[in-house]
Amino acid sequence: MTYHFPSFLVDLDAVLEHGFDLLTKAVRLRSAPMHTPVVSTIGRDGRPRARVVVLRAFDRDRRQLRFHTDIRSDKFHELHVDPRIAITFYDAEEKIQLRIEGRATLHQNDESANAAWASSQPISKLCYAVEPGPGNPIGARDDFYLPRDREESETGRAYFAAVIVAIDGMDFLWLGAAGNRRALYKFGDYQFDARWVVP
Repeated sequence: MTYHFPSFLVDLDAVLEHGFDLLTKAVRLRSAPMHTPVVSTIGRDGRPRARVVVLRAFDRDRRQLRFHTDIRSDKFHELHVDPRIAITFYDAEEKIQLRIEGRATLHQNDESANAAWASSQPISKLCYAVEPGPGNPIGARDDFYLPRDREESETGRAYFAAVIVAIDGMDFLWLGAAGNRRALYKFGDYQFDARWVVP
């Protein structure tokens, strides 16, 4: 039986470019599978914590990506204490998993945060205007306030933060009938390492 590999599996540079293409697509298209990755942080109790976020930006030249969070959330406080972060993306149609590791910087009242807030849709801004903040215990299912008025959504700016992740490394895994293939990339200020590894 003859197996056919995707064209990007020809070399490590092409694999990296394909991974970055998928991230670029994930920002542009809300329907793209990688638009909502799983972000993992280190909890204040030392345990791993994971949740789904929305990928808002990807800068392939700087190797940075961005998502947004509420400053009252656990992940904001976890990243404030320990900026190490892991992000997992998966595209079932492409049969590709990307695992990214990096360091997060938190932006609340600076140019990056202002630009991110300005580019957000009013319906997205509503999430940051909820009272009390995320994770607070409540007595019943509906015992919190979620504004519906788009103008009122601007009150959420006080709780909004942009999280920018500098990518330190990427683990690219392709799942295929010919046998899985995997590549590892490490990025640094003065070094770049790329290699095939056993899946």
